[in-house]
Amino acid sequence: MQMRQLFALFLMLASLSPVHALERALDKEVIIKASLEQAWQSWTTREGIVAFFAPDARIEPKVGGAFQIYMDPGAVPGNKGADDMRFMALQPMKMISFDWNAPPHLPQVRSQRTFVTVRFEPASEGQTRVTLHHTGWGDGGEWDQAYAYFDRAWANVLNNLKKRYDSGPQDWTEWLAQLERWRAQARAAQAATSAGAAASAAQR
Repeated sequence: MQMRQLFALFLMLASLSPVHALERALDKEVIIKASLEQAWQSWTTREGIVAFFAPDARIEPKVGGAFQIYMDPGAVPGNKGADDMRFMALQPMKMISFDWNAPPHLPQVRSQRTFVTVRFEPASEGQTRVTLHHTGWGDGGEWDQAYAYFDRAWANVLNNLKKRYDSGPQDWTEWLAQLERWRAQARAAQAATSAGAAASAAQR
């Protein structure tokens, strides 16, 4: 009898073990000095996104609508950031979810998708709690690199959201200027390489 009871207990405990515990995820949270409506607008309008997340965006807050975040608006299509992402679900003033990709320097993972859920709830008078849950990760190689990258990146994004309501919208002027400087350097390096190759060919 005792053995049967122990076995039954073992089965019960096994059944209670959550399957999702094996699924790794990123979870971040911030409380911002903004109303629920303001927090919602920050994630569901282009103006809201530009104020804290990225220099440009295309936002269509509907199921299947664009949630395209352009960290580098001047890059070629496909390398601007989250170029082809879309809303998966929206519950007004409560939740949005969207698919997501990795940055261009991780091409194997960038060609696939993960999933992000952002939730909004009142925290106190004039404040809103914003939580972010990012899941759908593979294992090893670029997947591990992408996971580590977004562990840092989402913390920065939510910190920028907090700063947006503490001290005002993000100014992207220097960021965009730096991107143009990098592009100019890359063009110059490519031109020098091409010139060197042409000179070598001419000497043969």
